[in-house]
Amino acid sequence: MTTFERITRMYEHREADRVPILDYPWRGTLSRWKREGMPADADWRDFFGADKIETIDADISPRYECKVIEETERYSIHTTPWGVTLKSFKEEDSTPEFLDFKVNTPETWERAKARMTADPNRVDWNYLKENHAKWRAEGRWISAGFWFGFDVTHAWMAGTETILVALIEEPEWVRDMFSVYLEQCMAHFDMIWDAGYTFDEIFWPDDMGYKGTPFFSNATYRELLQPFHKKAVEWAHQKGIRARLHSCGDIMPLIPDILDTGIDALNPLEIKAGMDPLTLKKQYGDKLVLHGGVNAVLWDDKEAIVAEIERLVPQLKENGGYIFVSDHSIPNSVSLENFREIIKTVKLAGKY
Repeated sequence: MTTFERITRMYEHREADRVPILDYPWRGTLSRWKREGMPADADWRDFFGADKIETIDADISPRYECKVIEETERYSIHTTPWGVTLKSFKEEDSTPEFLDFKVNTPETWERAKARMTADPNRVDWNYLKENHAKWRAEGRWISAGFWFGFDVTHAWMAGTETILVALIEEPEWVRDMFSVYLEQCMAHFDMIWDAGYTFDEIFWPDDMGYKGTPFFSNATYRELLQPFHKKAVEWAHQKGIRARLHSCGDIMPLIPDILDTGIDALNPLEIKAGMDPLTLKKQYGDKLVLHGGVNAVLWDDKEAIVAEIERLVPQLKENGGYIFVSDHSIPNSVSLENFREIIKTVKLAGKY
C-alpha cells in the first residue's frame, strides 16, 4: 500500500497492511546516520523504508527585517520575520534563546497585523510546481502547515509570560491574534487549493501543556482558543480533508474538549509529560487517530525500545486509527543500528 492509502485507512479507523511510520529526525541525527553508513544524498525515509509525508507552507509573518546583530564562532544573535530577537547556537541540535519580542502589547500588535496581508507572493509556487505532481503520483500524504493558536503566538511572537497574562487580563487582544493568524492561513491555503495543489489534511502546532498539566484550564480553552480550532477544523472538513493537531505536554484533561472541537488526529502524545496513549486508545480510539506515544527517551536503548514497541503497538493499532512516531522527534542519541531495529520491530508489531 502507499502512504496515502495507509494513512487514509487510519483516519477511517480501518486496518491497512501495517501502521504508517512517520517521524522527524533532528539535523544532528541525520548527520550521525550518515557517519554510520547512510548515503549522504539519501532520503532517510527511503533508506529505512518509512512512509512519506510532505508539507506545504505559506509565510503569514509580518515580514519584519531579518538581520544579524552579533555573530561569534558559537552563536548568532539575529531578528526574525516575527519581530523576535533570537540567540541561535551553532551546535547541530540546540534550542535558541529568546532575547526580545517586538510585538508584546496590543499597540505593537496593531502595527504587526497591518503587515500580515494575503499575498500570492507568500507562497513558493515553484516548489509546488516542481513537486506536487510527483507526490501525488507516488502516493505520498500531503499536509498543509497551518500556523496559529496559543503556542506559536507566545513562542514566536509575543513571549510566554506576556500571552499567559493576556489570556486573563487582555483576552480580546489574544483572540484577535488567534483570529488574524488563522484567517491568513485559510486565505493562503485557499489560494493553493484553488490553484490545484490539493492536500490531505491541515496540521498545526499548538503546544498547550507542559509536564503534568496543561498551561490553562478547560474553561480558558473553551472560551479563547477552541473557537479558532473549531473554525480551522470546519474549514478542512468543508474541503473533505482531515485536521491533525500537534500539542506537546500533558493535555489529558483537555481531550474531551479537543474531541468536541472535531479534531481528527492528535500528535505527539508525549509520555514524559504525562500522556497515556493506551488510555486514550481505550476511551477515544474509535474517534481520534493517535499519532505518536512511543517514549523517545528509550530510543537509544535497543532492548528497551523494542520491548516498548512490542507492548504498545499491537494495542494501539487495533481497528486502525494509529500512526507510529516517537512522542516528539528522533534525538541524535539514536544510532542508525537502533533505528533500523525500531523500523523492523514496528513493521512486525504493526502488521495487520
